[in-house]
Amino acid sequence: MLKIRLRRVGAKKQPAYRVVVADSREARDGKFVDHLGHYNPRQDPPEVVMDEEKALKWLRVGAQPTEAVEGILRRMGTLDKVKEEA
Repeated sequence: MLKIRLRRVGAKKQPAYRVVVADSREARDGKFVDHLGHYNPRQDPPEVVMDEEKALKWLRVGAQPTEAVEGILRRMGTLDKVKEEA
């Protein structure tokens, strides 16, 4: 099963995350299928840069977002667009 999830990057105690599509059986920082953007929670407000078209494409083909990514997509309004299509 494909998941849209966060992949941790950055130094110790200075996390930043990449938003990726990965197989659910892979390790958190392991192989991934596609890179959608990044998320930096250390800025105020947290910085989110994501390719919305790629995210919509993967949601349409059945990739499931994790809880954290679902919250990000909800704030961006991307999940609303997927629900309107259904």
